[in-house]
Amino acid sequence: MNKSAGHCISILVIWFLAGGQVYGDDRELEEVVSSASRSEKLLATQSGNLALLSGEELSIVNLTHFSELAVRVPGVNFSRNNGQEYLASIRSPIFTGAGACGAFLMAQDGIPLRSAGFCNVNELFESFTEQAERIEITKGPGSALYGSNALHGMINVITPAANSNEGSLSMEGGAYDFIRFNFSQGVTGERHGLRAMASITHDGGYRDQSGVDQQKINLRHDYAGQVWTISSNLSLTNLDQETAGFITGLDAFKDRDIAKSNPNPEAFRKAKSLRYWSRFSTEIAQGVRWQFTPYIRALDMEFLMHFLPGQPLEENSQTSIGIQNGFYFNEGSDLEIIIGIDAEYTRGSLKQTQEKPTEGSAFLRATIPSGKQYDYDVDSVMAAVFMQGDWAISERLHLQGGARLEYMRYDYTNNMLSGRTDENGVACGFGGCRYSRPESRKDDFTAFSPKIGLLYKYHDNHDVYLNLSKAFRAPQATELYRLQRAQQVADLGKVSLKSIELGFRGQQDIFSYNISFYAMKKDNYIFRDSSFFNVDNGKSDHIGADVMINLDLTDKLSVRGNMSFARHRYKFDLISSGENLNGNDIDTAPRNFGSMQITWKPVDKIKAELEWVHMGAYYLDPENLHIYEGHDYLNLRVEFQVTNRSNIFLRVINLTNTNYAERADFTSFTDERYFPGKPLSFYMGLNLKF
Repeated sequence: MNKSAGHCISILVIWFLAGGQVYGDDRELEEVVSSASRSEKLLATQSGNLALLSGEELSIVNLTHFSELAVRVPGVNFSRNNGQEYLASIRSPIFTGAGACGAFLMAQDGIPLRSAGFCNVNELFESFTEQAERIEITKGPGSALYGSNALHGMINVITPAANSNEGSLSMEGGAYDFIRFNFSQGVTGERHGLRAMASITHDGGYRDQSGVDQQKINLRHDYAGQVWTISSNLSLTNLDQETAGFITGLDAFKDRDIAKSNPNPEAFRKAKSLRYWSRFSTEIAQGVRWQFTPYIRALDMEFLMHFLPGQPLEENSQTSIGIQNGFYFNEGSDLEIIIGIDAEYTRGSLKQTQEKPTEGSAFLRATIPSGKQYDYDVDSVMAAVFMQGDWAISERLHLQGGARLEYMRYDYTNNMLSGRTDENGVACGFGGCRYSRPESRKDDFTAFSPKIGLLYKYHDNHDVYLNLSKAFRAPQATELYRLQRAQQVADLGKVSLKSIELGFRGQQDIFSYNISFYAMKKDNYIFRDSSFFNVDNGKSDHIGADVMINLDLTDKLSVRGNMSFARHRYKFDLISSGENLNGNDIDTAPRNFGSMQITWKPVDKIKAELEWVHMGAYYLDPENLHIYEGHDYLNLRVEFQVTNRSNIFLRVINLTNTNYAERADFTSFTDERYFPGKPLSFYMGLNLKF
């Protein structure tokens, strides 16, 4: 029996003996969620694939990086790179490359953090996770209310409403000069409420010259009038990060001196964001509510591309204005229908400039000249119509479905000379320059995405659900216009994903569970072929199961667990290193991963949680020749209630001081390479309420 199989069997045995809590507490299905309808609904009324991380769970985790939350949700795997950077996976492999972020929709309060064609793989660090009211995760295609990018899943960070006069202040410190302050204060009147929140973080970084400074401010206003209900939110963030790159060499992460080193001390990332929305809601007729949400966003980022020859500087920005508009019919009745129109305009830009001459081989020096390499603007227009309904056929059976028709248009303007020359038009040796700039052009995409689901309550507290859906994403601007080698035009179509899911969930006395099985087929996915052309003839399939169970052993002790089993494979003919990849596992796609939490409350004022994190083995390359064996480690979290308005908390991350890799990879240039995991680390802080 191999190591991974042994882990899986051990986990299953423990589950069926001692279970695992479904996402946070045994009242979770009575919690409200908004991702599926842009309106608060009970989670129990949703057909299955929506997970909730409640405020109680966010409080005990007290995350410093979203990966610390991701391990608690089956099917979700965030690979932490360095600082606040990550690569995401939701019922998928870990994706890399220009379009990696296009498979997931990251949002705050239902508004995407970035425009559909201008995503960034690290965009979630611009959300206010530090003081979120809750976080909702859709696994698999999103509802009809969300279009391009809600392909493999969606993460929606919900900010607290301004509905109380309560305030809070937390101060914490820990390993590697980590310091964080969080502040929140609400003020309410007869019809108005205002809440101000701020978060200030400094992290010196485990690795050399890898510090992070981040500041976030959020202002929320809520008004409840006789005719209109209005909520408004302003969010500003700033990130200043030193970045540590991969360490290289087989099992290099096991050497603490190498793991602590930084081969790229010159690397950095700076990012600023501003987001504003106002949500207006009113009843315009009996049983008909109108809700519309105008929003704006302005984003600016620059970072050193230390992973490329010549280390060019990328500067990208976008400014967007949009509106979400919907009419809600007969809310609270047996038949609920939402009909709406979404629209958005975005002005985006990207510039890539290399300051110093390229080092390395004669080929690299000749084909990658210094100077400006890309400089383009893209105007994007998105317009969509959608309809979604929920029909209570009987007391036990619900039919839920919807469809969305979306149109996207890009108007690309190249601000440099077109072709494979340097910025002055001088041709490169060895057949031409590496970077290719296409002529100015326009591209448009239209897609129809339907979804249908059945939710049947076969017993008082037990449901079965079935979901069928089709989702899509348009090519990202970087896939269309940031070309290489001889490619002058990227003739790309939209990526589509078909999904089927069957699940069972319920609660009986002290036991609760949620088990789902899914199969997905992706067509037309975009990748870079052996000629460095961006092409779209990729196919893959994704089959798996997500398991969550919980057992409250006593009123003081509970055990919770989640596990994901999946296989993600190439399903088209692609020759790489003389081998056809058809049927191979996609790289960085573990077949199993999960976690378990044991929660103990010996007395009312003390709460402790011991967490086991498990990562199964996965291949590092498409040829399936190199493998990362996986890892296991423990975390410990403790809260002490000092008074009714104060508590002290302690976190011990990697209690077992395990040598492991947050992310492992393989390239023909560097062989095995890793982002090492953090060793044993202590954090301690104080929460005050007033």
